[in-house]
Amino acid sequence: MQQFMSQLQHLLSAPGSGPVNWDLARQVAASQLAASGDPAVSPFERNAVEEALRIADLWLEPATSWPSGIRTSVAWNRNEWIYKTLDVWRKLCDPVASRMVGAMGDLVPPEARAQLGPMQSMVATLGGALFGGQLGQALGSLAVEVLSAGDIGLPLGPAGTAALVPANIRAYGEGLELPEDEVRLYVALREAAHQRLFQHVPWLRGHVLTAVENYAAGIRVNREAIEEAMGRVDPTDPESMQAIALEGIFTPEDTPAQKASLARLETVLALVEGWVCHVVDSAAGDRLPNVVRLGEAFRRRRAAGGPAEQTFAALVGLELRPRRLREATVLWAALTEHRGIAGRDAVWGHPDLLPSDDDFANPEAFAATSTDLDEELANFDFTAPGAPEEQTPGEDDDKS
Repeated sequence: MQQFMSQLQHLLSAPGSGPVNWDLARQVAASQLAASGDPAVSPFERNAVEEALRIADLWLEPATSWPSGIRTSVAWNRNEWIYKTLDVWRKLCDPVASRMVGAMGDLVPPEARAQLGPMQSMVATLGGALFGGQLGQALGSLAVEVLSAGDIGLPLGPAGTAALVPANIRAYGEGLELPEDEVRLYVALREAAHQRLFQHVPWLRGHVLTAVENYAAGIRVNREAIEEAMGRVDPTDPESMQAIALEGIFTPEDTPAQKASLARLETVLALVEGWVCHVVDSAAGDRLPNVVRLGEAFRRRRAAGGPAEQTFAALVGLELRPRRLREATVLWAALTEHRGIAGRDAVWGHPDLLPSDDDFANPEAFAATSTDLDEELANFDFTAPGAPEEQTPGEDDDKS
């Protein structure tokens, strides 16, 4: 036992604490990108990104009721995307990982726990390293596919920072056989629209992240899968940790509460992406020759999810896909027709004003409905003292 634990301690010498070893995750992701390539951002690309975001903001002016939400325009390489979004990934993944680490500790028989004593904490360290290595691989794969900070619908980057990933935009444009500058401008429109929405709807960031966290809270840990994965760990071979696949360890609970949580998550993701799609297509109009083709390509891409996104979903049990994106886009278009741009955007005034999943079936009826609450909240300053606030993940729920 002592020899085993000594070998295990050497294996887990990488620094890090908590349910996920994020230092290891970052190292694994960086190593993966070094193998696949991470082109540096050239001065020309930085200027092109800044110009695209400037034009995008100008085009969005008549299409939304809010001013620009961009304080900083940047071009990231793939490593920068990982580094700049890691804080949000930590909020999303730590709750799920902590349950896996707890389940790993439960696998140790009670009599063995007494023998291990203080060294039992190494089981948690093993879980953090195991999950960190797997997350690093998933994030490294995602970094090769994402086009911007808000590409997968979550507010991953710093508030007010609009960021594009030129290397990925170039590769995506080649796949579509469309001019790079046109694809870059369309991505910039989407990024600028995301920034306006999350910057001027102060409760939305916490609302989206809380919806993700609530869904994650209902994910079940498959102890049999953990036991099988742990059986493949060779303490004398550190590379055996990276060879382990954690897919199947997390599965959603098939309960009414979890189904309702999933419905809320899918609805809010669809509403965010649907608003962005509608506003961007309205702003682009006839300015982009291939706007219809680009819009359809992005809708399919977001609805289906790329290979890396699917890998991430299999790893942590979170599917970040707006399944009802098309219906949500139609709903926002109907709201614009019935209430105008200001009336459409006023729906974001409070979570209770947002359409429900049932409203997707009859967007015209929802759009035609006008309430006194709509009119009151349309002119309400939600940034003023006393305005309703959305609790963000990790805050104390017991405050009174």
